[in-house]
Amino acid sequence: MRFRLSALLLVLTLGLMPRDGSAQSAAQKKSSVTLGQNYPNPFNPEMWMPFTVGDYPSCLDGGKQYKTSLKILNVLGQLVKVPILQGGAGNVAGGQPLQNVLLPCGQYTAYWDGNYLNTSREVASGVYLYVIEVDGTRVVKKALSVK
Repeated sequence: MRFRLSALLLVLTLGLMPRDGSAQSAAQKKSSVTLGQNYPNPFNPEMWMPFTVGDYPSCLDGGKQYKTSLKILNVLGQLVKVPILQGGAGNVAGGQPLQNVLLPCGQYTAYWDGNYLNTSREVASGVYLYVIEVDGTRVVKKALSVK
């Protein structure tokens, strides 16, 4: 029952979000985090998610480190996967899961292979949410997976 209520609230919240992204863009600028739309398309099980932390591209706060986590959730809010960091930056190696990673100001890309946690099993077709949290501020986007 609790998951159904959570899913209903999530769907209602997403339905009320502005389509032009204006409210989200203002919140993102204030919070020093942006989350881009996933690519390439819903018919590919893999996905890349661009994101920035800090006041990129100016990066005025020099050596500040941002505690960053990124998760893929199903519509019930259950964890599906923790994507990995592509490339790398500073003292952070690429290929590591994006869970409580300290990142300097910059632009990054996360990668998800389309599989469930620690398995080689592809996720089912449907709507998924990817949620980034940087220093306590969350931004959510929807992703579609179609087989």
